[in-house]
Amino acid sequence: QVQLVQSGGGLVQPGGSLRLSCTASSASGRISINTWGWERQAPGKQRESVADITRGGSLNYAESVKGRFTISRDDAKNTVYLQMGSLKPEDTAVYYCQADGYTHYESSPIEVWRYWGQGTQVSVSL
Repeated sequence: QVQLVQSGGGLVQPGGSLRLSCTASSASGRISINTWGWERQAPGKQRESVADITRGGSLNYAESVKGRFTISRDDAKNTVYLQMGSLKPEDTAVYYCQADGYTHYESSPIEVWRYWGQGTQVSVSL
């Protein structure tokens, strides 16, 4: 079982910045993550992709956050970050990290998986 634990978020004024973090861990085996992503869901709206980053460093951003958000990863720590700047009220949402990866076991086949974090509220308001 893989766990993704998020941190960061909170309340910030328009134009402010926040950083989200998400760390993956497993009680057994050694995990490797291919692609990390961040998604968000605003009240009454569908969940949308915000950004993702591959193992090779390829980046994708939603048009609405380009130039304001930066996704990065630290593979030694199995952690992904989302640096959010120039925040707008429309960025208010619950943010979720997502990881596509696999777990190596000593005496079992590789397990391929996709998991999400628990969600973090980001609120942008005066």
